[in-house]
Amino acid sequence: MAIACGAITKPVAKPHGVGLKTHDNDRPPAALAQFDRLPDSGNVRLPTVAGLCGVGPATVWRWSKEGRLPAPRKLSSKVTVWNVGELKRALAALSAEA
Repeated sequence: MAIACGAITKPVAKPHGVGLKTHDNDRPPAALAQFDRLPDSGNVRLPTVAGLCGVGPATVWRWSKEGRLPAPRKLSSKVTVWNVGELKRALAALSAEA
């Protein structure tokens, strides 16, 4: 299940309209490019899951609620993750349905 991803960037005007700048948080997470090599016991955050599924964050949450994706885990009040092994199995099942 190889995941190909390119650098996704959004140009943002600098103050006074001088040149363009790309925000680091607009690039796909490194875990997305390395997903096949991550251990099943690893965890990834929302941007990686959204990138893997090719959907937005709201769809990831909805699919998790519906059971199409595994339920996320809260590591702290501000950190939510999905288990890599569970995601790999869910993505395999989703691709088998298609």
